[in-house]
Amino acid sequence: MNVLVVSNAAPFIRGGAEELAEHLVIQLQQVKGVDAELLRIPFTWEPADRIVGQILLNKNLRLANVDRVIAMKFPAYIVPHDNKTFWLMHQYRQAYDLDKEGTTNIPFDADGDKVRAAIRIADKACFASAKEIFTISPVVSNRLMEFNGVRSSVLHHPLNDPEAFIAKDYQNYVFAGGRISSGKRQHILIEAMKYTRSNINLVVVGPAENQVYVEELKKLIEVNDLNSRVQLKLGFAPRAEIIEYVNRARACASIPIDEDSMSYVAMEAFAAGKSVVTALDSGGLLELVKDKESGYVVPPQPREIAKAFDALADINNAMTLGRAARNSWTELDITWASRIDRLLG
Repeated sequence: MNVLVVSNAAPFIRGGAEELAEHLVIQLQQVKGVDAELLRIPFTWEPADRIVGQILLNKNLRLANVDRVIAMKFPAYIVPHDNKTFWLMHQYRQAYDLDKEGTTNIPFDADGDKVRAAIRIADKACFASAKEIFTISPVVSNRLMEFNGVRSSVLHHPLNDPEAFIAKDYQNYVFAGGRISSGKRQHILIEAMKYTRSNINLVVVGPAENQVYVEELKKLIEVNDLNSRVQLKLGFAPRAEIIEYVNRARACASIPIDEDSMSYVAMEAFAAGKSVVTALDSGGLLELVKDKESGYVVPPQPREIAKAFDALADINNAMTLGRAARNSWTELDITWASRIDRLLG
């Protein structure tokens, strides 16, 4: 059986979605009788009026010699096929919940209305033609039902290398890894450091979405005299380096706005026996992180984050929360074997 995984490709942007698609193909290739490939179709969301043309491009593609399609991201998931299963990361949120909140890149004018309509019409048609629709989290499933009236099943994605995450020690820093952007709110983590009463440090590592936000972070560090306590390391770090940061951290932190999934940041931390500091509005992370049980769930405010960091300065507390985090992750038993069975079923 020839299985084609389809997703989009935004040039020079790489994150958890790209890793998930690649590892899905690797796992499919290990199944007897399955030949799998990844098709990444170029996509850019700026300017918004180009999206309609990209919808048409994907809608008019025809796939030859493909027995099954596993579709993951807009607009690549629009590519037609008679035997298509979705493992949906998210819709184009700017036409749905972000549009409702007024944080969309689609203009609020007649031209913008045409873009919204084109996205929603294309989604309705392709979701209706699906063999089955899985999502990566309840957050994504709930959005799909709220805005599209489409039912789906949650199929959490696994860690790609769970065996690598083992607590080595609990050094005096909180690790915040992943893409650096205003939506991930690293600025709040950095600002929190000026309110801490302990000597806990913060390490922020990841590729930056834009230079404007980087300059904001650097200014926060400089103005608050945090150079000795906050390390900001920009760019893609080697996988082994990220693993080492997690395995030796006192805890990890991630406070994105309404994250689609439990996030690799939290999953890796829990696998390594490290608790996580997250926010009340961080979406999918709240499925995993439980306040004062396996981490801290607090308002996304610097002073509240600082209190959590100070609590983790107590190494015994950090280790207790970390053990609980590890146990809760193990109990979920999210494996690649079970994911592949469902996607090919």
